[in-house]
Amino acid sequence: MARAASRTKQAQVKAAAIGRAKAVAPELPARIGSTPTTKFRGNPAIFGRLVEDHDKHRALLAMIEATSPGDPARKTLFEAFVRDVHGHAAAEEQALWSSVMRNPQTTEFARHAVGDHHKLDKLMADAAARDITGPGWLRRFATLKAEYLDHILEEETEQFVEAEKTLSEQDQRYMRKVFNRRKKAEKAAAVIEKKIALKPIG
Repeated sequence: MARAASRTKQAQVKAAAIGRAKAVAPELPARIGSTPTTKFRGNPAIFGRLVEDHDKHRALLAMIEATSPGDPARKTLFEAFVRDVHGHAAAEEQALWSSVMRNPQTTEFARHAVGDHHKLDKLMADAAARDITGPGWLRRFATLKAEYLDHILEEETEQFVEAEKTLSEQDQRYMRKVFNRRKKAEKAAAVIEKKIALKPIG
């Protein structure tokens, strides 16, 4: 009974996150398919909040991929994705990883997550600098999509699991409040950088 209720709650939380993405371009499908199994979806603290954003980002990525070269929704969706990811990553670093990094047991997990954020920044800047209406743009976008999905998979199945072991429930709930406050500010201040990568980003 409890497990079924948990699955229902997780499905509702996931659907709500997808709904927030759909609001950007309601006419496009947001087929994100199955998502990694995580105990954090629906969690009332920091990790549940981060997974909510991840599901929204999965939906935005699927919607961008569903656009055609001349579709004005592509630019709208891509800019919404970039601004949300910038706000999310900056707030995540401030609310979660800055604390986790101070613990020797979890320093490497935090450093790896922050390093991924910097790599994704470069991929988003490269995609933003290219002709988004061109027929080849989605091929470059596919690299960004794959890297982002790998990053959030690693967070949900490894990094969050390890970080949770060192944080009290009170810490985690407080971090959610910090994250929400910082994300709002960071997203509002986000600038879409445009910079072509002259060599492969790896």
